[in-house]
Amino acid sequence: MPVPETPVALRHVRTPDGRRLDLELRTGRISRVLPAGTLSESPGTLDLGGRILLPAGAEPHAHLDKAYSYDRIRPRHGDLLTAIDSWCAYRQQMSEADVVGRARRAVEALLANGTTAVRSHVDLLDGPDPLLGVRALVRVREEVAGLMDIQLAALGTDRTPSRVYEAALDAGVDLIGGAPHLAAEPLPEVRRLVGLARRRGVGIDLHTDESLDGVDTLDTYASLVAGWPPHTVSTSAGHCVRLGMMAPADRRPVIEKVVRAGIGIITLPITNLYLQGWDQQVAVPRGLTAVTDLVEAGAVVGAGADNVRDPFNPLGRSDFLETAMLLVAAAHVSIPTAVDLATNGGRRVMGLEPVTFEPGSPADFVAVAGDSLEDVVAEAPGDRLTIRAGTVVARRRTKVSIATPTIPDRAASHLSRTPLAICPSEEIHPCQTPSPHRSR
Repeated sequence: MPVPETPVALRHVRTPDGRRLDLELRTGRISRVLPAGTLSESPGTLDLGGRILLPAGAEPHAHLDKAYSYDRIRPRHGDLLTAIDSWCAYRQQMSEADVVGRARRAVEALLANGTTAVRSHVDLLDGPDPLLGVRALVRVREEVAGLMDIQLAALGTDRTPSRVYEAALDAGVDLIGGAPHLAAEPLPEVRRLVGLARRRGVGIDLHTDESLDGVDTLDTYASLVAGWPPHTVSTSAGHCVRLGMMAPADRRPVIEKVVRAGIGIITLPITNLYLQGWDQQVAVPRGLTAVTDLVEAGAVVGAGADNVRDPFNPLGRSDFLETAMLLVAAAHVSIPTAVDLATNGGRRVMGLEPVTFEPGSPADFVAVAGDSLEDVVAEAPGDRLTIRAGTVVARRRTKVSIATPTIPDRAASHLSRTPLAICPSEEIHPCQTPSPHRSR
C-alpha cells in the first residue's frame, strides 16, 4: 500500500477476551463499539474477518542506533561488559548514514510486526561529534512521523559532560538517560542525572542495576524523584536485574518506594536472558527483574526487547509477541499479563494512553489471525495489519507452499494426490508514500 488507508470502521474483530465487535472510528479514536455484523459493508469499512485485534505493540526500551550492527561487528559472545567493549570499538568509525540506515530497518520491522510506539535510547559519543547518533535518530523520527510515535532518551556515561546532555536535549532528544550502575561512583551519577532532568523539566529513563550483584541504585533513584509532580514528567527504569536477585524481604521496601515515586519499570527478557549469568556454571540465573512482585504491588510495568541483532543481543525479531512469549516462559506471568506488558504496559511507561475497546480509546491496533490469545502468542502469525491513530500503516502478508508428497505407484490407488496447499512469500508493506527514507 503506497498510501496510508484510513478506514472509518473495523468490522468483525475479536478482542483478546473473545468478544466479537464492530468498531466505528473517528479522528484516530474509537467512536462507537457495536456487536459484530452491526455495521454494513460500505466504502471505508475494513472487514477483518474475525481476526484477533490487539492493542498495538509498544517498545519502551530500544536502541535504534545499535540495531542490526551485529553482522558488521561480529563481536565475541559474552556478558554486558564484553558487549559494551565491542560496541564502543565499532561506534568510533560509524557514520550518520550508517545509523540512519540501520534505524530505518528496525523501524520498518517494528511497524510490520505491529508496534506503533517506541522509546529509543541514543548514545552520546566520545570524541569531536558526540551528537552523531542523536542527529540520525531525530531524522528517522521526522521521516516516520504519522506512522509511529518515537521518543528519544540521551544515553551517556559518567564521563559525558552535562553540557553534552543539554545539547542533546536542544537537538531534539526528549529524556535524560544513563547507566549510573556502571559509573565509577554510581550514586553521585544518579544524583547528577536526576538533577539535569529536574533543571530542564524533562523525563528521565535510566538503565538501572543491570547486573546480578553490585550497588543498588534503584532505591536512591526512587528517593530522588519521589514528590515530582505526577503525570507531568516521565520517570522510568530499565532492566532492574538486581531487584530480581534480592530476597523477597529485601526487595519489598524498594518496590514500595518505586510505586510511591511512580517510576515505570521496564523488563527486557530477551537481552537480559542473553547477557546475564555468563560466569555462572550451575543454576544460571534468568537475569530478569522481579516482574510478578512489581505487577502485584501495583507498579507501572512495561516490557520490551531492548537490543536487536547487535553486540548486546545477536537475535531478536522486533516483535512484541516474542517479548510476550519470553515473559511467559522466563518470568512466569500469565499470557494475558504478558501481552498487556508488551502493549499497554509499554504505553503507560511512555506516558501514552492505553488502548482499550471502549469509545474514546486511541485506535492503535494490530490485527492477527488466530483462534485465541494463546494461539496468537504461541504462533506469532506473520500475517498482520497495523493501525496507528485509525490509519493502516503496515500490512504484512505471508504465503506458504508445501510440496506434494511423492507416493509410490503401488500405494497410489487409495491415496489422494491433492497438494497440501497453503499460504505468498513473505512481504512487508509499510503503508506510506514512497520517500527517500525507505531502506528497501
